[in-house]
Amino acid sequence: MIESEFHGWAVGIQFILAGFTALGLTCVVAPYGRHVRKGWGPTIPCAYGWLLMELPAVGLFALFFFTSNHRFELVPLLFLGLWQLHYLNRALIFPARIRSPDRRMPLLIPTAGIVFNTLNAYVSARWIGHLGAYGGNWLVDPRFLVGCSLFLAGWLGNLHSDAILRNLRKPGGPEYKIPNGGLFRWVSSPNYLCEIVEWSGWAIATWSTAGLAFAVYTAANLVPRAFAHHAWYRKQFDDYPSDRKVIFPLWI
Repeated sequence: MIESEFHGWAVGIQFILAGFTALGLTCVVAPYGRHVRKGWGPTIPCAYGWLLMELPAVGLFALFFFTSNHRFELVPLLFLGLWQLHYLNRALIFPARIRSPDRRMPLLIPTAGIVFNTLNAYVSARWIGHLGAYGGNWLVDPRFLVGCSLFLAGWLGNLHSDAILRNLRKPGGPEYKIPNGGLFRWVSSPNYLCEIVEWSGWAIATWSTAGLAFAVYTAANLVPRAFAHHAWYRKQFDDYPSDRKVIFPLWI
């Protein structure tokens, strides 16, 4: 089997995983973060869990990319930079900033994350570095410009929303409060909204089924969790804003 065929099968698997993920997470809330609970096997500290599950997206992506034919071309290198901009933060900076080092997550969660991130690193890196074709004129293509703008806007919004959540937790104070400010004015999970925007931008900028598969999977993973967060907030806080949407402003 030639690699383009294998890659196509891998992209198809991502779409299938998106469907199963959306269905599964609609029925069962993933047991980590505020939804952590017993009965899901051995646990590890959350910081280590995030590090383990996100590192393949950093290291394996670089490996697959730098063994590709287009590894030294400008546009693929820019895509590499965008990817690592997100995942270096998610793998190294985000875990180091967790303010509850004693919190734990089931080992099942990072294990599943490692499997998906390995698949996704291959699919995305080999497309932009080997199977796709992005000449210098792609730099002025509207798809590239719009997609990169969405990616960067989503990345910045994600960082800002994470900072608001992180700063809610003060030493000796209540563990959870109602988040306010930024995009929290309109939705309960702006960090998830911004990540969907990021990878939708990636799909547009790369204009590929590989990028689309990742964007679809991101939404399939995060939208059900946003609904779980919204329900948790409303149950936890009697004064939770009644007009705040779940994840998409002016919609749901």
